[in-house]
Amino acid sequence: MKLLLALSFLLALIFTPVARGENKNFNRERTYDVQHYVMRLSFDRSKKTVYGDSTIILKPLGNGFRVVDLDATNIKFDTVTNENSGEALAYKVLKDRISITLDSTYGADDKISLRLKYSAVPKKGIYFVKARRERRKTVHSSQIWTQGESEETHHWLPSFDFPDDKATTEKFITVQKGETVIGNGELVSKTDNPNNTTTFHYKMPVPHSLYLTSFVVGKYEKVSDSYRGIPLGFYVYPGQKAIVPKAYGKTKDMFRIFENLTGIDFPYNKYDQTIVADFQFGGMENITATTMADSEIMMARFKFGEGLVEDLVSHELAHSWFGNLVTCRNWAELWLNEGFASYMEAAYREKMYGREDYLRKIREDASVYFAYASSFKTQHHGLFNVLADPKNDDVMFDPITYQKGSAVIHTLREQ
Repeated sequence: MKLLLALSFLLALIFTPVARGENKNFNRERTYDVQHYVMRLSFDRSKKTVYGDSTIILKPLGNGFRVVDLDATNIKFDTVTNENSGEALAYKVLKDRISITLDSTYGADDKISLRLKYSAVPKKGIYFVKARRERRKTVHSSQIWTQGESEETHHWLPSFDFPDDKATTEKFITVQKGETVIGNGELVSKTDNPNNTTTFHYKMPVPHSLYLTSFVVGKYEKVSDSYRGIPLGFYVYPGQKAIVPKAYGKTKDMFRIFENLTGIDFPYNKYDQTIVADFQFGGMENITATTMADSEIMMARFKFGEGLVEDLVSHELAHSWFGNLVTCRNWAELWLNEGFASYMEAAYREKMYGREDYLRKIREDASVYFAYASSFKTQHHGLFNVLADPKNDDVMFDPITYQKGSAVIHTLREQ
């Protein structure tokens, strides 16, 4: 049986149908390198509106640089200025971008600081969730949270929204007093304002792809822990702290195992895990601040859900190495993020529970892929995904990218 499974899998690898698009260039031309984003944000919940005042610091990649094109969808701009001089800059709002003409010509040794004030009612990227009440009790407060992957951040932040450009980020997020903001990197300050609001200042000093920048706004209780001096934060709804040891109790074991397997210490200054409502995925590996669906995490209350939640938590943490530290250059190579993170679920289980549990997980991944590949409606592609399209998640986030990727890595390891 094992031999038959192995032969079937190898045949599937060899004879996977080749889709159109194999000659397409999935990379994106860049004329500049973003160094740093500063985001100053506030909200009008009733109108689902975001008010932004953002600074983008960039360097040209060559001389004779005069025009900056930024990704921006359905954003209304008030002003665009050279932050250093305060001079207003001419700009055109085009489909899905803003084209800014600079005040002079710049070269590769120059650093340009653009400041843009704007508002948006984003259809993607930022999501407003209403409070939920059951039996006269609040299950969770109203929430605002982001989801950047694949390319959703430019619906609320003018930016270069593609994975091969990495920059540091900084956020000043103003919310209602009593709410919590969870963001990437270090919480630098928390300032109460006269108008019954609070501003949270987060700073992420390690360059990262823009789709990994995130924040969550809501009323939360935090459970704190640490691993070798790295702060660990678990953010759950008020009154639900009991779920933390059930869902997240093995987080430190995962840290230890992944550091040992990769030979690389956890590369960041903290790790938060936050639950949110109405999340479309199980989890998202936003850098240092993973977002998770409350519906998924709450399954840890039941015996049948314990293993599923453990796999989810290990998968998202594994992305700190595979996806966040080392990132696919383009979306056709997404399996390098997801296939490795899926494989690390099994690798973690091997260290925690033994070889047989590892093989069980790999067999499970292979079975999920075979079931998907046998579907008549399935669009086939190789691990290098020639169907990749950031506007259509269905052709990228599939069992080929995840489970087949995991099983292929297992095959390579065993051989």
